[in-house]
Amino acid sequence: MSTMQRKTNDLALDATLRAAAPYQQRRNRQDVAIAVEESDIREKIREKRVGNFIVFVVDASGSMGAGKRMIETKGAILSLLLNAYQKRDKVALVAFKGEHAEVLLPPTSSIELAHKLLEELPTGGKTPLYHGISLGYQIIQSYFRKDPNIYPLLILISDGKANVSHYGGKPLSEAMEMAEEIKNDTRVNTAVLDVEKAGLISLGRAYQLSVQMGAGYFKIEDLKADTLLEVLREDLLV
Repeated sequence: MSTMQRKTNDLALDATLRAAAPYQQRRNRQDVAIAVEESDIREKIREKRVGNFIVFVVDASGSMGAGKRMIETKGAILSLLLNAYQKRDKVALVAFKGEHAEVLLPPTSSIELAHKLLEELPTGGKTPLYHGISLGYQIIQSYFRKDPNIYPLLILISDGKANVSHYGGKPLSEAMEMAEEIKNDTRVNTAVLDVEKAGLISLGRAYQLSVQMGAGYFKIEDLKADTLLEVLREDLLV
């Protein structure tokens, strides 16, 4: 085969030889086995892996401490963290309670740290739902500027019972407005994991929020951790 000075680290040798083969008789080169010209060169196409970026937005208000809500929540998140670890995905963790939301864990591949922070997460106080959803979305927007190829999934885990206003309006209405804003961003996938227990008084606010957000909706009491993972894999993860 003839040699040419060409700077490429991704030569697709088989494809190049196939491209050159039909022209060998015409080129009639006696000094080489196969005459390869510039037009024959084929390069490997390397597809950049698209990774998931899962942002958990966790309600840590007082209502989450009732019964087994937080235990069930942590179990569901743990299964997703293990899957993220296996696929080398990025995760982030936002918690909201009291008067504000905070980033417990910025985007990372350290699933161990996420698990540790989740296990130590205390509950108590009011439910600043708008703040949590907004902060989770801000993290995704910020990461898009760093890596536009990510495949983001925002998972809200809450009963949806907002009772803290951000700008003086009705708390639930504000959360609904933010949910609609996220829905209009077609780059972002969403899921709502409803932790409200069925009973005589079920407000269904998490479901309302999921509709407004265009999100997948799951009731935690109807799911096992592996079931949630299976559904998300089929519909919302790459």
